[in-house]
Amino acid sequence: MRRGEALGREALLEHAGAAADVITSRENKWLKKFRAALQGKGPEQGEPIGLEGSKLIEEAIRAGLEAEALLVSDSGERELEGILGAASENQPGIPRSRILRTTDKLFAGVAGTETSQGVAGLFRAREWGFEDVLRGAATSEGAFRGEPALVVVMAAVQDPGNVGTIVRSAEAFGATGAVATQGTANPWSPKALRASAGSALRLPVLRGAALPVLLAQLKMAGLKVYATRAAAGEAQEIVNDLAQPCAIFIGSEGAGLPAEVLNAADVTIAIPMREQVESLNAGVAAAVVLYETARQRRNATTDEHR
Repeated sequence: MRRGEALGREALLEHAGAAADVITSRENKWLKKFRAALQGKGPEQGEPIGLEGSKLIEEAIRAGLEAEALLVSDSGERELEGILGAASENQPGIPRSRILRTTDKLFAGVAGTETSQGVAGLFRAREWGFEDVLRGAATSEGAFRGEPALVVVMAAVQDPGNVGTIVRSAEAFGATGAVATQGTANPWSPKALRASAGSALRLPVLRGAALPVLLAQLKMAGLKVYATRAAAGEAQEIVNDLAQPCAIFIGSEGAGLPAEVLNAADVTIAIPMREQVESLNAGVAAAVVLYETARQRRNATTDEHR
């Protein structure tokens, strides 16, 4: 951590206990900024990600995101030690001048949850590119795992809870990245972030991709395109070649995937299930397909080492 830019743990704790101006006006510019981030539909280009609760804030710090500001209420002071401890161990830390305080009442007015811990943060979103979703995030040592590309594409998945669940499953089962196409809920919206349990802060995620452009990029990169469908009679059951570089498209539960994806797909696949069940929730379906993909990839690796 460069000296003068951020505080170490002991200095931060000392600073936290020192007298500081408390924000007492609802019209304060920082409270307005936090309110927009924590209660909105997610950041637009250049806007900060709003995180509420110590767990997500610590996840963001450990993921290397740059903190723009930290807001703490009276009751949120007890959460500071863990947050500042995480900040002291990771770059770039938290700027001295951006640890802000307010009352419990005013904090409740900007919070996005009913039972808040009294602490929130604004973080600058990481800029990911198409190559990042193909190779995955770097490890803590700065290396890349070198695994075959596995890209999860959310096509018009409108429920932010489903989006967050899919991103969480993507990281859990070894995806190199995810893409939220146009019409998909913002993966960095408050609800999606909570559902992702921090995965959206670590996994390379692209947002706002146009389907024709994305499909062309995936084909040029040599990825096989799999389109998931609810109607098993119109698609193959999960195939046995998911260990190769591929992109798995997940559509909305109601409308499914757009026709242009189904027409461009190399294979359409469906999860085998009982006839009386019409479909699965998009988040659940993605988790099942990703688990099977991870299983096949583990088996392929084992076979290579025999």
